[in-house]
Amino acid sequence: MTPPRVVGAAAYPPTVSEPTAAAAGREPAVADDRRSGPGLFVVFEGGEGAGKSTQLARLATSLRRAGGEVVCTREPGGTPAAEAIRGLLLDPATGGLDSRAEALLFAAARADHVARVVRPALQRDAIVLCDRYVDSSVAYQGRGRGLGVAAVAQLSRWATEELHPDLTVLLDIDPAAGLRRARSAAGPDRLEAEEMAFHDRVAQAFRDLAAADPGRYLVLDARAPADQVAAAIASRVEASLAAKRLPQ
Repeated sequence: MTPPRVVGAAAYPPTVSEPTAAAAGREPAVADDRRSGPGLFVVFEGGEGAGKSTQLARLATSLRRAGGEVVCTREPGGTPAAEAIRGLLLDPATGGLDSRAEALLFAAARADHVARVVRPALQRDAIVLCDRYVDSSVAYQGRGRGLGVAAVAQLSRWATEELHPDLTVLLDIDPAAGLRRARSAAGPDRLEAEEMAFHDRVAQAFRDLAAADPGRYLVLDARAPADQVAAAIASRVEASLAAKRLPQ
């Protein structure tokens, strides 16, 4: 099978108005803004229980065998400050946080994480594997909380100084099945505990984002055998690395 075409990430702020796109039944269009420079930035996205962490770890093991620096990180988190914000955001005791405050906290954690971990690693020509990034905020706060895709995308663009992934892996899963997978003895975190309608909106937002930018996304069925999913991810990352090495 011919490998998927690999391009850089799209700019997050929509180039058409959100109401216009919504009326047409699609996600707002985005302009192509390819990330140049060293390193490779791969993001794993998906709803609760999609298996992102498992697949990220498998890919990291495979890449490290081949040599070179591989940095595994997550959002929110990745730095002491961002991990502290993560604790606040996911702790059920935090309760009913205002949606705008929630979006700003995610953006604050992301700004510190990108400045201190992601960008320096890419400048060292490392491969950065990140569990969640901007599209999670667009899906969870923009669509799930109803703050608007355009508004949250613009906030994230500012927080990251327009650092976009080279590849986004979406592990697609039915929200109810994912939440069953994600259950732990400690009980659900603050976002896992949201009503099913919230998780349905998030799942659809991820699908819409992927449909709007198929060159950046690799969409896989999270219910498929783990080995099959891992092989598909490894193949696409290999293609992404090869594309990075081509003369610009």
